[in-house]
Amino acid sequence: MVIRRLIFVLLVGLSSSIAAQPKIRVVVAGLNHDHIHNILHEFKDGKVNIVGIVEPSKTLQLKFGKQYQLPDSLFYSDLKAVVIAKKPDAVLGYNAVADHLSIVQVCAPLGVPVMVEKPLAATLQQAKQIEALSLKYNVKVLTNYETTWYASYHDLYQTLNTQSMGKIKKMVVHDGHQGPKEINCSPEFLSWLTDPVKNGAGALNDFGCYGADLMTWLMKGQRPLAVTAVLRHYKPEVYPKVEDDATIIVEYPGSTGLIEASWNWPFSIKDMEVFAETGYIHAFDDKNISTRMRENKVSSKTASPLPANSSNPMAYLAAVLRNELPATEDLSSLKYNMIVMEILDAAKRSAASGKKVLL
Repeated sequence: MVIRRLIFVLLVGLSSSIAAQPKIRVVVAGLNHDHIHNILHEFKDGKVNIVGIVEPSKTLQLKFGKQYQLPDSLFYSDLKAVVIAKKPDAVLGYNAVADHLSIVQVCAPLGVPVMVEKPLAATLQQAKQIEALSLKYNVKVLTNYETTWYASYHDLYQTLNTQSMGKIKKMVVHDGHQGPKEINCSPEFLSWLTDPVKNGAGALNDFGCYGADLMTWLMKGQRPLAVTAVLRHYKPEVYPKVEDDATIIVEYPGSTGLIEASWNWPFSIKDMEVFAETGYIHAFDDKNISTRMRENKVSSKTASPLPANSSNPMAYLAAVLRNELPATEDLSSLKYNMIVMEILDAAKRSAASGKKVLL
């Protein structure tokens, strides 16, 4: 009974400590990314303090201002001015991927960390400029992926790390949906998502980045030996400027990764399969996992929830800003996302040449 009371007291104390932490103050750069609804819901629910929104489009200002009851005083036209005036803890990028660099160019010299929506940049060249600025000014630049917060993926990762299945031999990651137009993405989002300059590619960048990030994480930051890619254009009448399907083979010493990214799935999918020496794990979605061992023993389970400071983007960002998490070698880290950009760049070059690209 005494032990139970002690545990209860400790849990209450921990909960009080977490609750006592002030909400992080952020500036939002851009409203033309449909993932913007995630952070605006967090703001509406009182989980994050948005102190400024930089969006040049009056139409988007009015649209989101009305939908989320945002006061006119939140909107600005100049990122540098609002960062200097408001001194936020971080800036969040919800704009075209090619515009991520411009955010870092403003924020890094001012010492303000940045978190952008995946992928890090539209091109490897842009990513290298971002990396140089991050290193020069010692400022964190993080990348947010939906799958980073999948409890099933972290359970899979921990299972593999117990060495109960031996070394990874093959990884297969499926990501995509019926297509951004088919699932009714906003016109503002579509305008740059389907543009080869603003997005850097089509389905290759949009969904190929997930698999590249997850494989870099599973391989603990190891750079691949080679990349081979095949890009397809199944719907040129819908997406005239960019490919809508990508298949990428990523070769490592002793293992192979297969990334299947598409705007042509019959349904939305984000799953991951890993074949190791003596077993297989399939994370079907954010919670559900199936395991099959060499002896044909099959089991299924639901993953336990992630720790509070790693369960969603804003909790993670707050933990990084408070030095509770290093963010140096994880799914959001700049180090891992530079490798992601190398893989995507090599995939583009491979598809263009019809040859394997050695790294």
